[in-house]
Amino acid sequence: MNGGLLVAGTTSDAGKSVVTAGICRWLVRQGVKVAPFKAQNMSLNSFVTREGAEIGRAQAMQAQACRVEPTAHMNPVLLKPGGERSSQVVLLGRPVGEMSARGYHGGRQERLLGTVLDSLAELRASHDAVICEGAGSPAEINLRRTDIVNMGIARGAGLPVLVVGDIDRGGVFASFFGTVALLAPEDQALVAGFLVNKFRGDVSLLEPGLEMLHGLTGRRTYGVLPFRHGLGIDEEDGLRVSLRGTVRESVVASPVGEDVLRIAVCAVPLMSNFTDVDALAAEPGVVVRFVDRPEELADADLVIVPGTRGTVRALQWLRERGLADAIARRAAEQRPVLGICGGFQLLGEHIEDDVESRAGHVDGLGLLPVRVRFDREKTLTRPVGEALGERVEGYEIHHGVAEVVAGEPFLDGCRVGQTWGTHWHGSLESDGFRRAFLREVAAAAGRRFVPAPDTSFAALREEQLDRLGDLIEHHADTDALWRLIESGAPQGLPFIPPGAPA
Repeated sequence: MNGGLLVAGTTSDAGKSVVTAGICRWLVRQGVKVAPFKAQNMSLNSFVTREGAEIGRAQAMQAQACRVEPTAHMNPVLLKPGGERSSQVVLLGRPVGEMSARGYHGGRQERLLGTVLDSLAELRASHDAVICEGAGSPAEINLRRTDIVNMGIARGAGLPVLVVGDIDRGGVFASFFGTVALLAPEDQALVAGFLVNKFRGDVSLLEPGLEMLHGLTGRRTYGVLPFRHGLGIDEEDGLRVSLRGTVRESVVASPVGEDVLRIAVCAVPLMSNFTDVDALAAEPGVVVRFVDRPEELADADLVIVPGTRGTVRALQWLRERGLADAIARRAAEQRPVLGICGGFQLLGEHIEDDVESRAGHVDGLGLLPVRVRFDREKTLTRPVGEALGERVEGYEIHHGVAEVVAGEPFLDGCRVGQTWGTHWHGSLESDGFRRAFLREVAAAAGRRFVPAPDTSFAALREEQLDRLGDLIEHHADTDALWRLIESGAPQGLPFIPPGAPA
């Protein structure tokens, strides 16, 4: 078998990432050697593979769904926004420069089609099946000429396409029909059918509409996935975090101790790898929220300044909103503060940045004895170490090089009193270290909080991926899905006018 499938969507956030992960987990449980693929990802949440390549976190989680190690070929093009109109381009895991959206879509993207097709071919040669994820909608008619992630990759590799629609938003039938009707005949021939996501209620009430959709398009619906709370994988877009919401809707156990622990995460601009706090949110008795006002720090037992693609911009934002002063007061009062990556850098004495913001010398908050200089070469590593008497694993993604001149060592950074800083993303996923750190925070905050002795973040992730696999297995037509992956789009699918504009 050398099968493949492209999971497209009627919109962004239709559920492509989740459906791709679910199909991957379902296939691997059938004994299929499967890999995920996304030709081009735009995300501030990224991951470092064992060979030191940077890819989107969603693809890293989909690789976990496949029970394989992630590689650069699974996400050959990664765009990391640095503002409203420009992004860093990461090609096969390494940054190759900054580019405006106009410059990228004006020719660079089109030239990358060969590269992404080569990566896909590499994966298909070594796996039984490759499940590809699209981006946004395949019917973006203004971008079709340079498309390398939706119908461009589908046509280039001859992949059948499954279109996912989020019925919870409403208008799913119009979205399905309109998506197909705006594609060129050659692209329509690859669109095999639809998958309804996030349905609430009695499926029998939906079935007449699905039959009418089949009559209108000649394409079947491969399943109706029910709405489930707390389902998801690592988010792609850090710009869409709810500033008032919790990290996950999942239900966790009651606190082990008498108190809960309240954690406030500063929602800095261009926030990256905010998934670092997911491991904290999974702990019974830990409440995590994103904040953007100084008064929201008042009752927090721990304040986290997370990673960002714009360290100097985040520093300015903290000062403008009064958060910088509030954090400084906390540090002086020996109330816990944790800076991660860019958040660690801005807690230092000063920053020399001629790379990211090109602002030159900028004074930091001065809470840690650290001096930061931005290097054009990006650090991409998977370090292993020890802190608080526990083994810690993490990953580093940063241009800033930190010179630690004093303080108590803490991973690659330092600690002064109850202010902590490190470049390591993912460190809180190490269960023993996370529990030890939370005990320190609780003691400093005067909270009678006790970490649960048996929370395994890796096990919780596996449970989540199994739940996604169950959704596909129980609510999709898996026999038809298997045939689609193995044999491609059905022959003779009708053309739906008007098609793509000239």
